[in-house]
Amino acid sequence: MKNKIFLLPILIILLFTCRSSPDTAKKSSAPPVTTNTLTFIATGDNLFHETIVDSSLKNGVYDFTPIYTEIKSIVESADLAFINQETVMGGESFGYSGYPAFNTPQSLAKTIADTGFDIVNHANNHAMDMGKTGLYATLDLWDTIKGITVIGARKSGESARIITKNNIKLGFLSYTHSLNGIALPPDNPNLVSMNNKTKMAQEIDALRPLCDFLIVSMHWGDEYRLEPGRDQISLAQFLAEHNVDLIIGHHPHVLQKAQVITLENGRKTFCIYSLGNFVSNQREKERIIGGIMAVKFTKTEQGSEIKELSISDFGMVPVICHFDRGFINTKVYPLYSYSEDLLKNHALKNKDLTIDFFYTTLKRMETKIYMQKPF
Repeated sequence: MKNKIFLLPILIILLFTCRSSPDTAKKSSAPPVTTNTLTFIATGDNLFHETIVDSSLKNGVYDFTPIYTEIKSIVESADLAFINQETVMGGESFGYSGYPAFNTPQSLAKTIADTGFDIVNHANNHAMDMGKTGLYATLDLWDTIKGITVIGARKSGESARIITKNNIKLGFLSYTHSLNGIALPPDNPNLVSMNNKTKMAQEIDALRPLCDFLIVSMHWGDEYRLEPGRDQISLAQFLAEHNVDLIIGHHPHVLQKAQVITLENGRKTFCIYSLGNFVSNQREKERIIGGIMAVKFTKTEQGSEIKELSISDFGMVPVICHFDRGFINTKVYPLYSYSEDLLKNHALKNKDLTIDFFYTTLKRMETKIYMQKPF
């Protein structure tokens, strides 16, 4: 009898062990949760006036490298970096020119790549300044530079681009509202992507299932207007309703505010209506302060199942385009390293240009401002 009593607890333990084993095994075989992040920056208009081109000629070579030395570390710190290249680089045969029809020396392309940019936008109002031939030559030039993805213009094929990095797929589309009255060539009406809601909806809806995050570059709005117009606000809402995650705005040449558009279902679209000028020699004080958008994308997965996609660290690094009197020595500085001593030599110093003006401008941006490298 004593032996039977002794065996009873052992049988109970074995019974519970057997029952719990399948659950334990199931838990141990569940795939692990992994989280990946991707940092991304975007700049405004890279607009090369004739004074920038002329002052960059040294010993017979157009060297644009000094323009970017002060912001290169910001660009390189991001996993991916976007720039709106406002001017074509059709080659010397067209003659180098500034406003109103721009053609920039082709050496700029390698400088942009060496600075750390990965995505180059050509859907803007100056894309056809040198006609089809000039834009084709520019696209051929980019094809020779490793690591560059061009959006907004193409000689043939689809307009959408997908870039995968850090196990995150970013989809890109780009549109412009104008080509300054120049018509697209009849034999290639898709050479530059235009703002057309029907076409945009088709392209966005087709790309949306293929990527984790969808980014749309918009060349829109009225030049020099400090607040987004109704057309921009309406288009931003349209893009949000088509599940775009991030909108990069440019063309007004001045900063316009940021906005997080939240739909009724809680879905968010992040937008900066205008990042202003990045590089230019425009001669009004509102046009020399621009921004570098900074964003972090996060993707959490369990096995092949996506558990969460999110955007964080959405904000902007303010930048100042400096050029000395005589419109020489053009260089872009992050505001956090720009000084009163530099300002004294700015060509626009006599136009009530002050450090306080820059900080006052930022108050209307309605977004996080980075006064250090964002990543």
